[in-house]
Amino acid sequence: MDLHTLKQFLVVARLEHLSRAADELRVAQPSLSRSIGRLEGELGTPLFDRAGRLRLNDAGRLFRDHVERALGELDAGRRAVAETTGEGFGTVRLASETFLTFTGPLAAYKRAHPHVEVELHQMPASEMARRLRAQDVDLCVASQPIPAEDVESIQLFEEPVGVGTSLDHPLAGRGSVTVDELADESFVSAGKGHWQRRLLERLFAGRNLTPKIVCEVDELSAIAELISAGLGVGLVPGIARRTTGSFPAAWIAVDHPDCRRTVTLSWWSGGHLSTAARLMRTTIADWEWNGDRARRRTVGSEPGSRSESHREQPPGPRISSATSGEHGSVMS
Repeated sequence: MDLHTLKQFLVVARLEHLSRAADELRVAQPSLSRSIGRLEGELGTPLFDRAGRLRLNDAGRLFRDHVERALGELDAGRRAVAETTGEGFGTVRLASETFLTFTGPLAAYKRAHPHVEVELHQMPASEMARRLRAQDVDLCVASQPIPAEDVESIQLFEEPVGVGTSLDHPLAGRGSVTVDELADESFVSAGKGHWQRRLLERLFAGRNLTPKIVCEVDELSAIAELISAGLGVGLVPGIARRTTGSFPAAWIAVDHPDCRRTVTLSWWSGGHLSTAARLMRTTIADWEWNGDRARRRTVGSEPGSRSESHREQPPGPRISSATSGEHGSVMS
């Protein structure tokens, strides 16, 4: 059971497709199939169901989680040694549902620490807890909860979410709108699992309604343009009201107390954060989100308590407002 085979297994487990995994790994498919077969023989059980499409089975999922943690520990050890011996400036790996609103703090971080390698990983919130435990990533930013006991989080900001419409839409001049009034509207939405989609479905389900989604978009920066073009309406975070010229449409408040989003920064409490990752955590946590100082309280802790992230390192460079990458950022 060598490391090379284990890494190959993780790729096959992620893609659940031998030929695509072979292409990504740049190996011949028959060779990859034999490697997975030998691994299953050594374990004494199949890791995949092969009836029709290749699917990771229960044993495979269990083994995958252990392999991810084991390889994550090895990689963390390598990076820790490099940091200790001064042979590397460190690497920080940040995951988010989207990076459109994070160009400001990311740019500030790179200016302050130009020798640190920054890796960005886009993924749904549903994957974040597992990827943190596996130490595939150091930090995660999400607009929906990451339910896991061993994941610590701090709140970055909370804001209302409204409805975006084209400027000539009948609702465009309204100050607010109810969920019932949106029942017959056509929606431009992010894909399933994204916080906007989940919020939309939750709001409608509370009124025994189902949203009419006419356009499902993976490229989040395109949602604003599609709304502006009149293809539909869509949920839009409140940051749209503060980014002049970046949202070419109308923003209308939704008359519902739960039409909000809370953005958090999370990390695995059982792992080692490199100096580079701790500095990134501080830079993001101390950023002036919404023009106000970021909240310092750890999510779920008592008011007034200080999170670990604000004890270890001094604040990073401060910039009064994000000045780059704001076009389309309202849809993050």
